[in-house]
Amino acid sequence: MSTADAPVIDIKAAVADLLEGQGADRRIVAIAGCPGSGKSTLADRLCEEINARLPGQCAVLAMDGFHYDDMVLVPRGDRPRKGAPHTFDTGGLRSMLWRLKHEADTTVAVPVFDRSIEIARAGARLIEPSMKLILVEGNYLLLDWPDWQPMAAFFDRTIFLDVPETVLKARLRKRWQGIGLQGAALEAQLEGNDFLNIDIVLRESRPADFRVMNGFDA
Repeated sequence: MSTADAPVIDIKAAVADLLEGQGADRRIVAIAGCPGSGKSTLADRLCEEINARLPGQCAVLAMDGFHYDDMVLVPRGDRPRKGAPHTFDTGGLRSMLWRLKHEADTTVAVPVFDRSIEIARAGARLIEPSMKLILVEGNYLLLDWPDWQPMAAFFDRTIFLDVPETVLKARLRKRWQGIGLQGAALEAQLEGNDFLNIDIVLRESRPADFRVMNGFDA
């Protein structure tokens, strides 16, 4: 079964039963999708809605907090591909997921990626023991590659955000233009990195439990 074969469901319905009768157990939900699919926005909005109903019960962990720093990427020659699967600390993410799953009675500090300076800030967010539902969002959480496959063991549910490829590309173009990138530099970013990453996610991700349709306008 491919990702496209997963049943389509509303994002709230996809996690609703996990919030009922779970007792002291912590549940971890993976929200995966291509660059530009709206993972961060949707995860943050869902978390806010859950916490409005069940205060302090939900938290978001973003895969982007595990970006390798430019001090690692530049010497390796990987800076132009920042954001590709091999530019993340997959071991660090696996260790964090293990802690969240097996040390649920302790406060865990997690990193947050600061896009304004392109740097992950260590310990920028705290996940408290009271937070019983963790929404992990990122492009490659379902990637069927050796470094990414072990993540699956920590997920109680997986969701893939489904957005038409033409819309993804239009959104990414608009995103980079919004911060002043244009001309050859813009095309290099899109064709030489972002669009390659879209292709990787679409072709090499494992099936999700559910698909969520997340917008058809650019």
